[in-house]
Amino acid sequence: MTAPKPAHQRILLKLSGEALMGDDAFGINHATIVRMVEEIAEVTRLGVQVAVVIGGGNIFRGVAGGSVGMDRATADYMGMLATVMNALALADTMNKAGLTARVMSAIGIEQVVEPYVRPKALQYLEEGKVVVFAAGTGNPFFTTDTAAALRGAEIGAELVLKATKVDGVYTADPKIDPTATRYARITFDEAMSRNLGIMDATAFALCRDQKLPVKVFSIFKHGALKRVVLGEDEGTLVHV
Repeated sequence: MTAPKPAHQRILLKLSGEALMGDDAFGINHATIVRMVEEIAEVTRLGVQVAVVIGGGNIFRGVAGGSVGMDRATADYMGMLATVMNALALADTMNKAGLTARVMSAIGIEQVVEPYVRPKALQYLEEGKVVVFAAGTGNPFFTTDTAAALRGAEIGAELVLKATKVDGVYTADPKIDPTATRYARITFDEAMSRNLGIMDATAFALCRDQKLPVKVFSIFKHGALKRVVLGEDEGTLVHV
C-alpha cells in the first residue's frame, strides 16, 4: 500500500508555549510534549519538511507577575529566553523519538544553541531535519506569531500552521454560543473585517502580503496535524 501524498512539502508550525503545559499551571508537561512530537514525527515520515516556532508563555507566565512595571523591551527579552528553553526541550524530545532536530536562535547564545542563519536552516530542512526557531524575531515588541510569519516567508514555507486549543476559526466562541459554526476557509480580508483575532495584526499583514496561507487547527486533536498536511478538511484555512 502506497503512503498518502502530502499536499504540502514544507510547513512552518507555530506552537504556543501554553500548549506544552498540558493541564499543568505552568512549565512543560512531559506527556504533552511527547504526544506533540509523535504528531510531528508522523508528518516527517510522509517526507514533509517541518520547521517550528515556539512561544514562551508557559515559562514566562510563571514570572510575569515580577515583570509588572518592568521596561517592555526587558520583559520581551525574558520572553525570548523562555522560548529558547522550550525549543531545547522540544528538540531533545524529538531527538529521543528518532528525529533529528536543530535549534536556531534569533539572539546569540552560541554555547547553548546555534544562531539563526537562513541558508543553514534551508540546508537542514532539505536534509530532513526538523528546525526549531527560538527567541522569536530577536527583537522586542514583536510576538512569536510575527516570528512564525517571518520565518515562514524566509524559508519558503507553503503553509503556516497555527496550533491552538480550538479546531479552527468559528463564527463565535463555540464554548459560549452552541450555534457557532467553523469556517472551512476564509480570506485574510474577511477575517480582518470580522475582527476574528486569529493572529496579531503584524503577523497577519505579513502573511497576507507574502500570500502565505495560514491554517488554524487544534494540536490537541489526535491526527489533526497529519490531516492538515494531507489537505483534508481540518481546521480553518486563511488565504488571500
